[in-house]
Amino acid sequence: MIRKILKYVKRFLILVVGISSLYLANLFLMKPFSIDHFLGKELAFDLIDSPEALTYIGIFDKFNWLTNHNSKLTIPDEDDIKEEIESLEKSLKTLYKYKDSRLTDVQKNTKKIAIFDYENSLVELKEFPYHDYPLNQIGGIHLNTIEFLSDMHPVRNISEAEDFISRVNLIMEVYQGTVVNLEKQADAGIFPPEFVYERVIEQLDEFINFAYEEHPLFNQFMKKVKALDISSEEEIYFEEAIKNGIDESVTPGFVLLKNFMIKTQKSANKNHGIWSQPDGDEYYKLRIRSYTTTDYSPEEIHQMGLDEVERISIRMKEILDMLGYDKNKSVGELMNELNENPDYLYADTPDRKEIIVNDYTEMVNEAISVMTDYFHTMPEAGVIVKAVPEYSEQTAAGGYYQPPALDGSRPGVFYANLYDIKQTPTYSMRTLAYHEATPGHHHQIAHSLENDSLSMYRRFGYRTSAFSEGWALYAERLALEVGLAEDPYDELGILQSELFRAVRLVVDTGMHYKKWTREEAMQYMKSKTGMSDTEVRVEIERYIVWPGQALSYKVGMIKILELREKAKNEMGNKFNIKDFHSAVLDHGNPPLFIVEEMVEKMIEQSKN
Repeated sequence: MIRKILKYVKRFLILVVGISSLYLANLFLMKPFSIDHFLGKELAFDLIDSPEALTYIGIFDKFNWLTNHNSKLTIPDEDDIKEEIESLEKSLKTLYKYKDSRLTDVQKNTKKIAIFDYENSLVELKEFPYHDYPLNQIGGIHLNTIEFLSDMHPVRNISEAEDFISRVNLIMEVYQGTVVNLEKQADAGIFPPEFVYERVIEQLDEFINFAYEEHPLFNQFMKKVKALDISSEEEIYFEEAIKNGIDESVTPGFVLLKNFMIKTQKSANKNHGIWSQPDGDEYYKLRIRSYTTTDYSPEEIHQMGLDEVERISIRMKEILDMLGYDKNKSVGELMNELNENPDYLYADTPDRKEIIVNDYTEMVNEAISVMTDYFHTMPEAGVIVKAVPEYSEQTAAGGYYQPPALDGSRPGVFYANLYDIKQTPTYSMRTLAYHEATPGHHHQIAHSLENDSLSMYRRFGYRTSAFSEGWALYAERLALEVGLAEDPYDELGILQSELFRAVRLVVDTGMHYKKWTREEAMQYMKSKTGMSDTEVRVEIERYIVWPGQALSYKVGMIKILELREKAKNEMGNKFNIKDFHSAVLDHGNPPLFIVEEMVEKMIEQSKN
């Protein structure tokens, strides 16, 4: 009997091995049967090629003994662009081989998204490979490397501490590869504007001249090391190791970048818009398509911005008049006065940042409790509030979000820029909290990451600002609608935020299409929003080095609101806000044309 059982077990194992072999051969050597498997394979290869991405996701850390990703960094190579072009061309050919007749409705949308994504990426790599600015004042590689190691690399044991040191010792190689690509950019006649040189050189000088105790890599690493259960000898070992890494890799790397910037500074672009770079107008159109996932022209978006600025300004003026402010002054003038009013500013005390972080935390927690009534599901991952690191706060945006790790080891983080007290008027805090945390970025991104029904590609493979930033701006409006900002001043703060995004449509297209100067754009933003000089400068300089991205917020919000209004009108009493939010959020981070299809589907189903 046992012999018979063993015979069948043997046959079963042979069958399993045979089927597995056929599947793996199909997956890696041929066109996979499933488009989801194909895109999952593509994503897996991309992840394997990016040790930073593996660390970022978090769940792969348990396999670090196999991948060794936590001890590696991506070293730029001059053949990267060529290899990526070849890979994208091959992938597109495969995608087109999947016949729509054999795909589910979800897979058809996945195919549309992937083709849209790959085609845009291919055009950019072929026609505009050097139009970005790898060294810039807000997200340059010199800042990203430090922030990644300080905030993302885990140090939970001795092995991860050793991996940290290994990565630090690779920084020089990263920057050497960066300079090779920067030289090619220079050969193509593309140089950043003058102010970028000034800002970046200042930042590099600061890092070069840091004392150990001031260096973020040193103090963040040693803080984590001291939290480990290790001997004093081991602690001393790691202290010496990080000092050596800074001396032999990090600082020389920053010197290398600085020398390149000084060498090419005389060639700095005298203009600010991307129009002034070779084929800049065509590149900007591609950026609009990629970031907004629409075919709007620069002129259409510019006019959209002007219209929205007027509409929002009228409502703000109504509130300001109601509150008794000078009727003869413009919205911008009055908001500027409010920004300067000490009644709405935190005292500049040593514990100011801690107090503001605590206040933001209370707002976020309140929003989480209220929003359970407007969504079928809430994210499992938590979200915390931190101040923007001091080494980047002078040039960083007013706030930004860092997603959680998939394994729950790291919560989502809402970073608030607390550099200038005028950046945090009390009436504007709620809108930033709702935008970055709940129901904004944290809610949307964590929900997507936790959605097991989505394929790997739909969860991790494609992201667009039009959806994520459009949703975050919509979230601000939603918070106002559900009563989280009943105070007229809080409403002013939310409207000012929306006005700010509408102004972006005007100034981004103004600089990159209509040839406005940086100063003209700053003046327009200042006059319409009443934002502080510091905020205006940082924002305008951000749009200059990141053309088109600032358009995605308002374009995305307008589309979501249009779809909600359409659903309300056509569904009548069948409309449910929770269902609408699910229709928008349950499909990852798709282009706006996919969001529209999902809402249309919900409307059609309600009629049956």
